[in-house]
Amino acid sequence: MAIMASDADTAGMPQIFPRRAAVISWIFFDWATQPYFTLITTFVFAPYFATHVASNPASGQALWGFTTAAAGLMIALMSPVLGAIADASGRRKPWIAGFGALLVIGSCLMWFGRPGDASVIPALLLAYGIATIGVEFAIVFNNAMMPSLVPPDKIGRLSGTGWATGYIGGILSLILVLGFLAANPDTGRTLFGFTPLFGLDPVTHQGDRITGPLSGIWFTVFVLPMFLLTPDYPAKRPVSAALREGLIELRQTLRELPQRRSMATFLLANMIYTDGLVSLFAFGGIYAAGTFGWHTIQIGTFGILLAVAGAFGAWLGGKLDDSLGPKRVIAGSLLILLLSIVAILLVDKDSILFVKVAPPEPGAPLFSGAAERAYLVLGCLIGAAGGPLQAASRTLLIRMAPKDRVAQHFGLFALTGKVTSFVGPLLIGAITAVTASQKAGMAVLVMFFATGLALLARVRDK
Repeated sequence: MAIMASDADTAGMPQIFPRRAAVISWIFFDWATQPYFTLITTFVFAPYFATHVASNPASGQALWGFTTAAAGLMIALMSPVLGAIADASGRRKPWIAGFGALLVIGSCLMWFGRPGDASVIPALLLAYGIATIGVEFAIVFNNAMMPSLVPPDKIGRLSGTGWATGYIGGILSLILVLGFLAANPDTGRTLFGFTPLFGLDPVTHQGDRITGPLSGIWFTVFVLPMFLLTPDYPAKRPVSAALREGLIELRQTLRELPQRRSMATFLLANMIYTDGLVSLFAFGGIYAAGTFGWHTIQIGTFGILLAVAGAFGAWLGGKLDDSLGPKRVIAGSLLILLLSIVAILLVDKDSILFVKVAPPEPGAPLFSGAAERAYLVLGCLIGAAGGPLQAASRTLLIRMAPKDRVAQHFGLFALTGKVTSFVGPLLIGAITAVTASQKAGMAVLVMFFATGLALLARVRDK
């Protein structure tokens, strides 16, 4: 298997890329990590926490938002430093393994989040924070491996395929949970009409809580091909020397950043629109639970449909990325997100865009209400736009960053994606707590997408 050396070591030499199996194995990292975001942060565990562990949905949304903000601040502060050290040391996989272990440990501890037990809330939120820090740091170093895998003109397709594969993994994990593990407490049956596997108790929501250990086990199994088959950058120097050199290079990059206006503007735009996107995904399931009274099966089914739309969007976005350029893909995605969130704020259980409709009837089939179907369509648009936005963003960074500082710039990319990531959840949590209105809290997202789109227009990606 070919191993990619650093650009400094291969100056003037043709770049050799690894075999197809190595690229496919790298793509499966997105498959390995996506269930954490699908099951934990969006569609199953977060809504379960807000509606069954916390005292009420508004309080649960606020607590979840504050924890997400704290984890995001830690990620923001440390990502550029770790990325700089990784560039100086050369290796990526040891960092992925270490932070992946935090993801596994934190996820597994979520099993202990029993319903109605306020005493577990601090420990549960701590486990969530640890797992979130682990998965986000692992993603920084995984992204930095991309330039060694395919030629520059195929980076967009690689990025989009990775996101699409991740969405498919999220779909399958949701089907597994909804079809075989999580049951309706009233009927004791899963979405497919089965009793839960392993004797999971619907009354104590063990089917919801099992998503934590499942996410950890899923990551452990499906990240192995990347460790076994995908080549890493060769080691260049010990960690102690890399620490000193990495910090020096990071300071130099930060000093140069004001002169690199397009990169600085892009990082600022990424900071703002990523904050909005993360907040939207983090609170979308909670918002649906509060607005329509959806439970795990309804929210999970909604999540499956969103993931299908996301997989298609990411795959198509990857193709458009290579043909039209990542900037145009990002702009189109932001416009769709902006219009969709505005429309969602005008949908309630008994109205659509100020037009009164019949509310869903108790015991009616899934998504039988007109407002529920409207929310479903808008959610699918958001899913279809979210994948291309994230995939094209990392492609644009690779095209704009110096080749010998890719991990460092992905650290800055994570910094801008996280340094204000506490702002979105904090604003949503605070406004929701003050107004006792989930709709008022979610309205702040309009500002994030509009501002990000305006800043992106000033980026020169050539």
